[in-house]
Formats: sequence, structure tokens, C-alpha cells
Amino acid sequence: MDHEVPRNRLLNVVRLQFVNTQTFVVVPALVLGGAWLISMLIFWVIGGAGVDGVKAGGGSQAPLWYFLAIGIQAMTMTFPFSQAMSLTRREFFIGSLAAAAVSGFGMALVFVLLGLFEQATGGYGINGYFAYLEWIWVAGPFAAGLTYFTATLFFFTIGFWFATIFKRFGALGLTTALLGLGLVLVGLVALATFQQAWPSVGRWFTETGSLGLTLWGLLLTGILAVGSYLTLRRMPA
Repeated sequence: MDHEVPRNRLLNVVRLQFVNTQTFVVVPALVLGGAWLISMLIFWVIGGAGVDGVKAGGGSQAPLWYFLAIGIQAMTMTFPFSQAMSLTRREFFIGSLAAAAVSGFGMALVFVLLGLFEQATGGYGINGYFAYLEWIWVAGPFAAGLTYFTATLFFFTIGFWFATIFKRFGALGLTTALLGLGLVLVGLVALATFQQAWPSVGRWFTETGSLGLTLWGLLLTGILAVGSYLTLRRMPA
């Protein structure tokens, strides 16, 4: 019986996040559907201009960026209600991550089904590919779905952590964190440039492949999640 209570409380957090279906369901579906429609129109226009080659775009990544906003909203809009329901911060964090995983799984499933349909129809008969990107699908549909799923959790976790930093330290703390992150990225770019390591970096990405990069992405997402939880745990009531 002791294990049933935490499980039910985590389910309460998931239900709490899905009370507003627009955040986790409706808007992501609209973003994906809108990106697909715009991509199809672009492919049709290009085909009408006499271009017969493979037509592929990055429209399928549009919902991934929205998961950044979902992470922010999950923290800023729902956290106060979780505290009113006497849920612990650990329960809120794990439940919110589970809600994002459910939404991300749904998006990944649609992504895979679209990719399979595109393969079967030769890109909707116009050689246009929205979900089927060869470098992602090289290891098969399961690996492609895992890549998309991992990306949704990655962006969600970043958004959640940014929102937590804002709630914990305010605008000044968030701005400082973003500036620090920017400096770290610039430092890494400078290091690779001064060491003339870009060919090695490119070779590593090529040799690792999409599935390997996905697994590294899962690890990075886990590290970010731990950091986000530690920040949330120390946030004042």
C-alpha cells in the first residue's frame, strides 16, 4: 500500500498538467499541423516551378521549440496549484516530466507515422518529405521516433529549468544564467577554432550517427533534469 500513494499523487500531477489541454495537446498539434501544411504548400510551389528533385525541409522541428514554452508554462502556471494541493516538489517535478513524456510520445508517434507514409508514397507523390529526413531515419523508424521524443524532453527540460531559475532568482538571475551559458558556448567554439578541431568535431558527429547523438541527448537531458530539480527544491515557498 505504501507504494500506491506516491503513484496516485504523481498521477494527480499529470492530470493537473493536462487540465489545460491546449498546453500539452491542442497547441502542439496545431503547430505540427500548421508546419506540415506550410511545408506541403512550399513543396507544391517548388514542384510547380519545375524542380523534380528531393524536397525536404525542417518544418517538423517547429513543435520541438514549442516544448520549450510548455516547460515554462508547466512551471509558472501549474506549480502554485500543486502547492495548494499539498504536493511535494519532487512529486510535482516527476509528474510534470511524465506529462511532457506523454505529450512527447504522442508527437513522436505522429512523426513516425508521417515518415512511414512519406516513404510509402514517394513523398506524397511530389518527392517532398516533412518527417522523413534520411539522416534521422538511417537507423530505422524506432530510432527516428526516439530521436524526436528525446528532443521534446530536452526542450521541455530547458524551458522548465529557465522558468525555475526565474522563480528562484528573478529576472536578474535568469539573465545572468543566460549570459553565462552564452559565454560557455562561445568559449567552446573558440576552443575548437583555436585548436583547429572542427574537422574532428564534424567527424565525431558523422561517426556517432543520429542514434548515438540521441543517446547522448538522453544523457544530457537527464543531467539538465537533475539540475532543474535541485533548483526547484531550493526555491522558497
